[in-house]
Amino acid sequence: HSNLTRFNFKRISCFIAGMAESLGSGKDWLIDVPSRISVLQNSCVVIPCSYVYPKARKMLKTWRGYWKRRGTVVASNFPNARLTDEFYHRSRIRGTIQSGNCTWQLNRVRETDTGPFYFKIEIPQHKSFTFSQNTVTLNVFRVPEPPTMSVAVQDEVTATCKVTHVCPSSPPKFSWSHSGTRKTRSKKENKWLWSTTSTLTFTPQEADFNMPLNCTVLFKGNKSTKGSVLLIKAGNTNIILDLGLVLENSMNCCFHAKEQLQVIH
Repeated sequence: HSNLTRFNFKRISCFIAGMAESLGSGKDWLIDVPSRISVLQNSCVVIPCSYVYPKARKMLKTWRGYWKRRGTVVASNFPNARLTDEFYHRSRIRGTIQSGNCTWQLNRVRETDTGPFYFKIEIPQHKSFTFSQNTVTLNVFRVPEPPTMSVAVQDEVTATCKVTHVCPSSPPKFSWSHSGTRKTRSKKENKWLWSTTSTLTFTPQEADFNMPLNCTVLFKGNKSTKGSVLLIKAGNTNIILDLGLVLENSMNCCFHAKEQLQVIH
């Protein structure tokens, strides 16, 4: 029985040693970042990032994370890291580096902030690694897309105005050309993309027909976009037209019924 115990113990010891050797290899440096993100100029972008590193055999005390572009540090959790004037006061690491979260936020995005960017981790008591093959490129655009709008009419008009963005810390603000009850909600679409929707509800009056209903969206950085729909009275049936489509395409198509109406984009 004792010989068997010693044999098993020896096998287990070899197995543990083999695992430790495997965990210490470079293959265990892994990172999860998006390769490309579209972002509005002057707004902000939150770049999600998570990484894993080979397990250490001793207690670790310090983790230094650096986001870089062509070797230049653009963000770091290390107080002594020197950032260039180009990124100073615009860039910060939001994640907890020692927990494997290397998420980075860039504010007041400029046209030149295209990258590619990559992450480097330094663990002085352990190892360092540069994820130079896992880069993030920013597609910076100047003019925001118009919102997606929909309207339903029963006893009340319910209008929605929706946009997507990559700046969850400062979601866009909405304003409507008509008074009513307003609600705004944000939803995470994927790891980096968010949608924010404003809903306006009001009881329509005769004067509301043949008048545009406008939704204006103001993004972080003071860039705005607008969408419009038009309610037209046609006998006992209300017709809703997307004003943007009417202006751009005379073949605009809309669905209308007496009970419920919905704009078709």
